[in-house]
Order: sequence, then structure tokens, then C-alpha cells
Amino acid sequence: MGHRRLRRWLKLALALAFVLLVTQTPFIYRRHQLGRLAATIQQLNAERAADTDDAYADYKGALHIHSALGGHSTGTLADIIQAAKANSLAFVVMTEHPAADMDTAAQTLSGMHGGVLFVAGSETNESADDRLLTFGRAARTPSAPPGASTQDLIDEAKQAGQLVFVAHPETFRSWQTARGFDGMEVYNLHANAKQINRLSLFFDGLWSYRAYPHLLWTRFYETPAENLRRWDELTTAGRKIVAFAGNDAHANVGLSLQQLTGKPLLQLKLDPYERSFQVVRTHVLIAKDRPLDADTLLAALAAGHTYVAFDLLCDASGFRLTAANGHEQGLMGDELPLRDGVRLSVSAPVESRVVLIQDGQRFAEARAARHEWTVTQPGVYRVECYLPQLPAPLNGQPWIISNPVYVR
Repeated sequence: MGHRRLRRWLKLALALAFVLLVTQTPFIYRRHQLGRLAATIQQLNAERAADTDDAYADYKGALHIHSALGGHSTGTLADIIQAAKANSLAFVVMTEHPAADMDTAAQTLSGMHGGVLFVAGSETNESADDRLLTFGRAARTPSAPPGASTQDLIDEAKQAGQLVFVAHPETFRSWQTARGFDGMEVYNLHANAKQINRLSLFFDGLWSYRAYPHLLWTRFYETPAENLRRWDELTTAGRKIVAFAGNDAHANVGLSLQQLTGKPLLQLKLDPYERSFQVVRTHVLIAKDRPLDADTLLAALAAGHTYVAFDLLCDASGFRLTAANGHEQGLMGDELPLRDGVRLSVSAPVESRVVLIQDGQRFAEARAARHEWTVTQPGVYRVECYLPQLPAPLNGQPWIISNPVYVR
């Protein structure tokens, strides 16, 4: 009887082991894939050869950052400073949620901390759908009265000398009526992270979190196609709208398995500040003969002298999109008259697939580290760069998204 029971338990154990092996094999293989991806990324960064012998310095930073001041976050201001330093960021734009009993924008980080420039601001919404980031030297939470419209809040912030950027464009509803805002998010890391399959993430985490926590983002990264379409629609209609990436960092996305006592057994945090700042950045170009400070940073953001880069895939520092018409020169964000044609020059630190987009439509493409096109028609011209060296589907996702040159 005892031998039969032992054999029965042995069969059950073998069956369970077989089921575990079958169900976990895909996640074991995915860990292998992440290892190969990490090696490819390391090789790409080793091959970087950015040609920055021009008049501009490239500063990388993070926008749309929250601390525990405004709720929805577990992070401290010290955590944010340390994460920015660890990523060698030049600047961070804070956008605290308003609080009922204090002015969070006035109390958040501002000025130089740990060698990083901080600019204070707010994220606010005047409806369930419309969210705005307001920031600048006059750091304060907007105080529009109850029932104020989105336009009222934009007007108040502009009168205070602040920049106004649309956040979460996927929910924004005032596109037809809102005027005077300066820019919009074309990618939001926090919103993208909400697309995760939590069961899949759990098993991915079991096998890969210890070795490749930063690369788990690649499991859910998606091209922000609808945001890009909306942006192209606005700029093609004659409006100058600056594109940026929202890190929307809260340090509150992940999974946790814990005992009833609260002691964690397994904790997968997808968005600690240090990792959020590593994935995607907004790069700003400022003339080398001028310092990086709040004035020059805000001026560059307002002018659109910026580009979005998923630096986790490869550090994009040194990217340029410049323009010349034989009489004048400019760079992304600038407006040039057509004259006899405009020469658009693209330079990236590694070879990539460079796609030139005119008025929201693919106009031309090339595989190169440097390339030039001459355009003979007015239009809004921007660039997307892709890394064919990466495995699918990442080789079909944007690495760099530039702001446009406006050829009139």
C-alpha cells in the first residue's frame, strides 16, 4: 500500500514538473532573448560616433515627474535627485499634482540640485479628460475657479509666463477649442506601462527581473501612432506644437506579492525613477555659448529645439536635424522660407533607418548615420529613426522622434 501511494505521488510530482516546464519554457526563452538584446544594445552604444562639432550642446532630461507631494506616488524628492544623477540627466521638469491644502508646485524641486537643473510645475485637469502640464519660472499651481474651462487654465498659465503642454493626449477632448498651448506629449511612459499583461509580467519577472529589469519595458513598448497622427494633424494645419516625451514618473507601477503581515515575498517595480529616466528622454539643444539654466531650457523647449529619444535602446545624444535654404540656417523647431529649396540634414550617432515625414506622410527614407534631402515644396518636415540592428518588433519601433522643420 505504501509503495502504491509513493508511486502515485511520484507520478503526480512528475506531471506537475512537466506542466511547469511546458508553461515556463516561453519565459525561459524570453529571458534568453533579453540577454541577446542587452548585448546588441551594448554593441550599439560602443559604436556611437556622434558628430557634435556645431554650435549646439545636447542636454538630455525628463519631463512630467511626480513625487509624493501631490499623491499618486511613493517617491521622495531625494529619490528623484539621486535617479537624475545616476542617469547623468541635465534637467528634470517637475509636474506635481495639485493638493487641497498646499501649493505643490511651489514646494517641489526647483533650481540646481546634485548638479541637475530642476524646473517646477504642475499637472492639472479642468475636466475628467483634459490634462495640462504648466511650468516655468513662476512656479505655482494654477488657481482657476471651479467650473473653469481648459482654455481658462491655459490663459491663466500663459499670463503667468508659463509654458503649457498637453499631457495624456489619448484622453484630451478639447483639440478643436483649445488655443495657445505650446506642446503635447507624443509618448507617455506611464500610460504605455498600463498596457502590460500582469500575468505575463509576473512570469517574465520571475525569470528576467533580477538580470534585466530595465529591459522588461521592451515587452510592452508600442509606437504612439495615434498621438503622432494627432500631432501631425495639428502642425499640418498651421500650428506650431512642440512634441516631447512624458516620463510621467510616479514610482508606483509593478506587482507585489506579500504576506498578511505586509512582508514582501516578491516585488517587481517597473518604474523606479532611475529606470523611468533611463527608458525615454527629451533632448534639448542650446547654443554652446549659452549656459544651461531655467531661461535657456524654457526657451529651447518653447522653440521646439528638442527631440524624443528612447535612449534605453541606444544613447541618441548628438542627433541633429538641421535645415538650410542658401540664405538661412535652422534646426528642428525653426521655420524657414522655401526659396529655391531647403536642404535637410540628418545626423545620428549610429547607422539607422531614417524616415523623413512631410505633413504626416512618409516622404523618403534612407539607411545611414548621416543623410541629406533637398525639398522643393512647403511643408512640415520631421524625422523618425529606427534601429534595424535590433530584433523584431523593436526594429519597427521609433528610436528617435524629432520635432519638425517648418518650410513655408
